[in-house]
Amino acid sequence: MSNDPAQTVDAFEQALDTHAYKGRSLYVDAWHRLRRNKAALVAVAVLVAIVLLVTVGPMLNPWDHEIPDWDNYSTPPSLETGHWMGTDALGRDLFERVMVGGRISLLVGIIATLVSLIIGVAWGATAGYLGGRVDNWMMRAVDAIYALPFMFFVILLMVVFGRNIFLIFVAIGAVNWLDMARIVRGQTLSLKNKAFIEAARVSGATERQIIVKHIIPNLLGVVVVYVSLTIPQVILVESFLSFLGLGVQEPLTSWGALVNEGAQELETAPWSLIFPATFLAATLFAFNFLGDGLRDALDPRDRQEN
Repeated sequence: MSNDPAQTVDAFEQALDTHAYKGRSLYVDAWHRLRRNKAALVAVAVLVAIVLLVTVGPMLNPWDHEIPDWDNYSTPPSLETGHWMGTDALGRDLFERVMVGGRISLLVGIIATLVSLIIGVAWGATAGYLGGRVDNWMMRAVDAIYALPFMFFVILLMVVFGRNIFLIFVAIGAVNWLDMARIVRGQTLSLKNKAFIEAARVSGATERQIIVKHIIPNLLGVVVVYVSLTIPQVILVESFLSFLGLGVQEPLTSWGALVNEGAQELETAPWSLIFPATFLAATLFAFNFLGDGLRDALDPRDRQEN
């Protein structure tokens, strides 16, 4: 044993931490592993800051995202004019528009992901647990939808049902559940023959009760990780649609629409592109780093190694 008191204390604290670690549940262990992931913690801090800013920011700003300032067209960022991020070509305050656009982009990510989550988990868990012909039929339907170009399908739904902002959320989510269904099905196939499932079956639980009360709760780790990675993907899809002019329509806006407007004014007003692009990129990177951190934290193999 080392004679250095500092090393002795460190070893003792590590032993205590290891002992406590082994006695904790999977999700408590995951939280402690996540706290040691600096990239994931920074990502959480960035996301919290962005959410607070897009929520509270417009309340601190005297300008409206629709009403132009007739005295300032394409004005660079300035504290004197009160336009902290400058104005666009129509004299509208860019800070206010970036904050409003952030609300829309984040709502698209959350709501569309929620839609894909509900459909994908229900479809995949049912197919994987029931198996046989039901599984074969359900997954062939997934393969058939996969054969359609994703972006074309989204655009088709938007053309058929209109460009209502809520329908945009649903349309993106309704075609984004396929990967979730496949992942959940694969996990369900590995769970369906476990001892606790057999015990539930012997105790008289129905197929529906087993799926809802036993299969789906044990998929939570995989689902949480996939959700954290799906949100930025959905935001990027909406941004691309808005960049093409097929997404959010005036007077509302989104980060994608603002990037499109800023690209057209790049030579005369580069700040119109820099600010929304920075917020969009920071959000996408933060969600991806968080997803990586959650994946590592919830990995049961990592728990066994520790």
